[in-house]
Amino acid sequence: MKHIILFTSLFLLVFFIHGQKLTRKEKQIVQEVEELDAEALQFLIDVVNINSGTYNHDGVKKTGKVFQKAFDAIGFQTQWIDMPENVNRAGHLFIERKGTRGKRLLLIGHLDTVFDKDSPFQKWATQDTIAYGPGANDMKGGDVVMLYALKALYNAGVLDDTQIIAALHGDEESAGKPIEISRRDIVEAAKRSDIALGFETSSGFNYATVARRGSSGWVLEVTGKQAHSSGIFNEKVGAGAIFEASRILYKFYEALSSEALLTFNPGVIAGGTRVQSDDIASTLTTYGKSNIVAQKVTVKGGLRFISEEQKEKARESMRKIVAENLPHTSATITFTDSYPAMPPTDGNLNLLKQLNQLSLDLEQGEVLAYDPGKRGAADISFIAEYVDGLDGLGVMGGGAHSPNEYMDLTTFNDLIKRTALFIYRLTR
Repeated sequence: MKHIILFTSLFLLVFFIHGQKLTRKEKQIVQEVEELDAEALQFLIDVVNINSGTYNHDGVKKTGKVFQKAFDAIGFQTQWIDMPENVNRAGHLFIERKGTRGKRLLLIGHLDTVFDKDSPFQKWATQDTIAYGPGANDMKGGDVVMLYALKALYNAGVLDDTQIIAALHGDEESAGKPIEISRRDIVEAAKRSDIALGFETSSGFNYATVARRGSSGWVLEVTGKQAHSSGIFNEKVGAGAIFEASRILYKFYEALSSEALLTFNPGVIAGGTRVQSDDIASTLTTYGKSNIVAQKVTVKGGLRFISEEQKEKARESMRKIVAENLPHTSATITFTDSYPAMPPTDGNLNLLKQLNQLSLDLEQGEVLAYDPGKRGAADISFIAEYVDGLDGLGVMGGGAHSPNEYMDLTTFNDLIKRTALFIYRLTR
């Protein structure tokens, strides 16, 4: 009897993994993607060669117009949304197709890169099966995966009566402030959607992102009693600002460094007789002498977390540590929100299960959840509370935010196929 049960279990497992086959229509979609292969690659080359650093507003808009024309051609309604002058960003491209069939999808990309107009890294170049270029990996490659998956579906005649919105932001690499304005449109789109798919760079051909950590900033400001260094530690002078800042930072490390998926980084520090901060240039400057007890210390850092609960718990621990001062010192810590977290919900994991089955049906191998501790923040996090989602569906590559940014050309077409069929199945 045990052998029968074991055999039955193995049979069901094999059937689950291999039982589903591509339908005739799905095979047609795969063929459409193959026929568009050369065109998709040329489109990517063209947009990579347009500088669209976040602060190059003209370049971001120029890139957006190229995508806008392409989406217009496959039956989407497109809209360029300008940002108010005080936000100081180029704006966003939103596209939409209205319908009632299947799940309502929100696809997420961004047009900007970290490479400014004066960056020496400007153009596409290839070496064997590797392509280098600003945004090739992060994330114009992902934008093109999205576009050409939709174009294949359009050519196959299966987009009718589907609701699909795509948001291509012009400022993902440096989100405009206030966030309530720069991310208002994607939040409104999420409230009209069921599922969000993000096309940030892939973490590997057989991985997808079910969770991303959020990020926020913090500033620690410490004050001590300025005096001659010969008097440090006595009851009139106390410990000075630098010792107090050192105590606080070590206590942060001692209390919080072992917590899973929580990190906090003191990125810049300055201390002495006085400290000046330039938020625009992101610099701290200081003046002091070795024979003067330091009066001021400023530390600027970041905090990353997997949930709002974890974030608030960490902040409370940090506040308590900051309040327990050494003699004749005082300290304050302030926090600023940036990206919320995208927790690993049951809905996200169910989407991964569906993507995994599709990948097996395509004979592309299983797809696993990527470690959220190895991923940064992304735009999908802003709408994670409203919809189930997956991210990391863009191209494979590496070197993001560096002159060595690259993508793997051998998987480009296969990722477009996977995306096209995933969208097709979700919208049936």
